[in-house]
Amino acid sequence: MRVVVYRTVSVSAEKRSRNKGIVSERQNTVVCSFDPKSPRISALDIHEWIFEQPQVPENVVTMIQIDGTRRQVYIKFTDFQYLQDLFHSTTGQSEYKHDNGEISQVKIEMTGMGTSRLRLAKLPPETPDEAVSFVFSQYGEIKEMQLESWSTAYRYKVFNGVRIVAITLTKHIPSHMTIAGHRMLESHEGQPTTCYGCGETGHFYQVCPKTRRVRVAATKEPRVSWADIAASGTRSPRSDGG
Repeated sequence: MRVVVYRTVSVSAEKRSRNKGIVSERQNTVVCSFDPKSPRISALDIHEWIFEQPQVPENVVTMIQIDGTRRQVYIKFTDFQYLQDLFHSTTGQSEYKHDNGEISQVKIEMTGMGTSRLRLAKLPPETPDEAVSFVFSQYGEIKEMQLESWSTAYRYKVFNGVRIVAITLTKHIPSHMTIAGHRMLESHEGQPTTCYGCGETGHFYQVCPKTRRVRVAATKEPRVSWADIAASGTRSPRSDGG
């Protein structure tokens, strides 16, 4: 007989305030998203599918979490390398064959934190790596930085303007930042929605609560044109030479 003891934990207001800024995210984890309209699959069948279809060895998995409502399965690996191997072997796509013969497409994606490969665009080549490292060091530990080049399919096999940064994230990175005076675009697998204006997650620039207040305040200020000045007979402060 297995006895489970539940312990009640009291969290003070001070601790809640201190922990408010902490980001707790999944690491070394992939999410397998099944067709939302597909029939439900038992936990036993999901375990067998993971072993037979993506062919994930038992000794490299530390957790399998099933979200039946969203038709998603989270698989946590012992090491990031096994996660990369899965992406190479499946190219992010798989399928599940139901008992009735129906086939559901399964999308495999990286999720949460851990080691990510950031793609930095819109930075000129003159921007030093030190400036990039200084900005991104506040978001995690940088492992490697390299320049991306055009493939051999193109005539000029030169730098294409994208820098690849391998970093172990400790918190989310905004999709837009300014580095050495240049507005940069950053993207990576599993990146949450980030606002172009304020850099926070969860909304786009068009509905940003911060920039919206600024725009509303600006529209309330009356704008006077030269035509208005001429019609009212008011002289420009510079028109009298004083």
